[in-house]
Amino acid sequence: MSVDITTSEATERSEEETVRRILTSTGDTWAIVGLSSNQERAAYGVAAVLQRFGKRIVPVHPKAETVHGEPGYASLADVPFPVDVVDVFVNSDLAGEVADQAREVGAKAVWFQLGVVDEAAYARTTDAGLDMVMDRCPAIEIPRLG
Repeated sequence: MSVDITTSEATERSEEETVRRILTSTGDTWAIVGLSSNQERAAYGVAAVLQRFGKRIVPVHPKAETVHGEPGYASLADVPFPVDVVDVFVNSDLAGEVADQAREVGAKAVWFQLGVVDEAAYARTTDAGLDMVMDRCPAIEIPRLG
């Protein structure tokens, strides 16, 4: 007996596996590009959730502010230690450049937040062997893992 699944079902299953892999086994150091001390921004709340779930957050923002007790850096290139995941809170027009920088600094995965979509960057990033998800939020996904 064979099971037929549609292309969209296969894609969704593959994406769910990628989400699970990034959240559970890719590593615990998350550079959050666009994270500042502005408590009104989504990045601030998402960073707090990631910390609660045991992730080390690394604020990356031109202001290089300390956020949630973690020192900030002006760019990914300024971070003096390896990062596992680059979580992107910039608009879609800038996100592809951040994905390319993530690859350059040796990140293992790239996560584009809700509303951040760049299909070309997704293709470049996954072709380079990194895991990547787009238009999703780890603060929504991580509690679903149980």
